[in-house]
Amino acid sequence: MAKATVRQLPLKLRAGRKTDVRAQFAALCWRMKNGELQICLVTSRTRKRWIIPKGWPMHKQTPALAAATEAYEEAGVSGTASDMCLGAYSYVKPLKTGEAPVLTMVYPLHVQHVHSNWPEKHQRKRKWFSAKKAAKKLSEPELRQIVATFSPGKLAD
Repeated sequence: MAKATVRQLPLKLRAGRKTDVRAQFAALCWRMKNGELQICLVTSRTRKRWIIPKGWPMHKQTPALAAATEAYEEAGVSGTASDMCLGAYSYVKPLKTGEAPVLTMVYPLHVQHVHSNWPEKHQRKRKWFSAKKAAKKLSEPELRQIVATFSPGKLAD
C-alpha cells in the first residue's frame, strides 16, 4: 500500500485580536543512541518543570518548522523536522493579563546535531531520557501519552 505524502503550507498570520484558544507547535526531539530511543526535554524558564520545546506559530513557516525553530532556541538541537503531527495536548498558560487555554500540536524532530551554545542555554536545562522516563517527567497527560507511545518506525519516509 502506498504512503500518502502530506505537504504542509507555511502559515499566513493576520494582525488583530487573538481568539480565546491559542495554538502552539512543539517539537518531540528524538535520537537513537546505542540502539536506544532517547527524547530531549528542557526545563521551563519560570517553574523549572520538564517540558518539550514549544512556541507560537511563526509567519511563513510550517508548524513543523516553527517547532524545529523552538527546538534550536530552547534545547539547542537541530535536525530533520517531520510534517506529521503526532498528536495534540492542552494546557493553561499563565499570562500577564490572566490565563489562556492553549492547544499544542506536537511534531517529531530527528536530532542530528546537539549544539554546545544556543539562545536559551542560560535559561533552561537540557537532558536526554528514555521515552518511558521522559513521559513520567511531563505534567500534561496527553503529552505523556504521545511521548510514551512514540516510535520512529511509525514516521512516514
